[in-house]
Amino acid sequence: MLGTAVQRISQMLFVMFGISVLVFLIFFATPGSDPAARIAGRNASQETLAAVRADFGLDRPLPVQYVLMMKRLFITRDLTSFVNRGWKVVPAVIAVAPVTLSLVTGAAVLWVFGGIVIGLLAASTKGSWLDRGLMILGLIGVSMPVYWLGEVMNLLTQSRFHDSWLFSWVPPLGYKPLSEDPKGWFLTLIIPWITLAVLYMGLYGRVLRASLVEAGQEDYIRTARSKGLSETRIMIYHALRTSLITVVTLFGLDFGALVGGAALLTEVVFGLQGVGKLTYDALLNLDLPVIMATVIYASFFVVLANAIVDLLYAFLDPRVRAR
Repeated sequence: MLGTAVQRISQMLFVMFGISVLVFLIFFATPGSDPAARIAGRNASQETLAAVRADFGLDRPLPVQYVLMMKRLFITRDLTSFVNRGWKVVPAVIAVAPVTLSLVTGAAVLWVFGGIVIGLLAASTKGSWLDRGLMILGLIGVSMPVYWLGEVMNLLTQSRFHDSWLFSWVPPLGYKPLSEDPKGWFLTLIIPWITLAVLYMGLYGRVLRASLVEAGQEDYIRTARSKGLSETRIMIYHALRTSLITVVTLFGLDFGALVGGAALLTEVVFGLQGVGKLTYDALLNLDLPVIMATVIYASFFVVLANAIVDLLYAFLDPRVRAR
């Protein structure tokens, strides 16, 4: 297991290096475009363009420019936004990252737990009214756009029924840091968590149900039945463990993408200033240093999440460790 972990971490670092080089080349070595003009933003003066070229060392060879950029991103962390007049990019990304992490982590707990319960119940009662009802609810959850569901939740909890006993506890839209106000942090995020989790809960429940039903036809399950084990024990201790590999694969991709900014619509609907909202604002203003920092941040998080998934593979399936 230790050898597998070392090998996977080495691969992760190599992929991260490749991503950083690729992102740098896209932003700084695109033929026919002046990186100084893209960094300085629209209608920049000649003085600003000269300041950008001096600040980023754009008159030096590309490898030197790459080293300088990575140094400013990861060591000195003084990458500057010229569009926002001296705004430090890395501290800005670090400042909003806890918002996105809080949103996605809380929603992930709900959708993983809910998806496993739905999948287990549906597979255990295959063909019954409960199975069909859960699959229909799962399909409805998958079909609802998150921005539409978020607006409906806001309408119910912030406007129409906010003064009733049911939603009087819901605070105004926004975010409160966990370290300053734990209760406020939980109350402000519970509705966004549910909104973001509904889609993935339905998806994971349907995928897990299909995987459990397929596992029920395998030889090792027939062997377990022939030994006289109960259906509950077979489902939880044998079928679920192998079926979770499919769920873990989905989780690694979804969690990494959402933390990297894919939760933008949820952040916008609920007034959360996270990584997705920061990237969206930077795209509107063509703020290249912010876009580049958030792209690298998002890419690294997806790679990290997939490396953790691979390690979970090795834990769930001993055959992976033997390869």
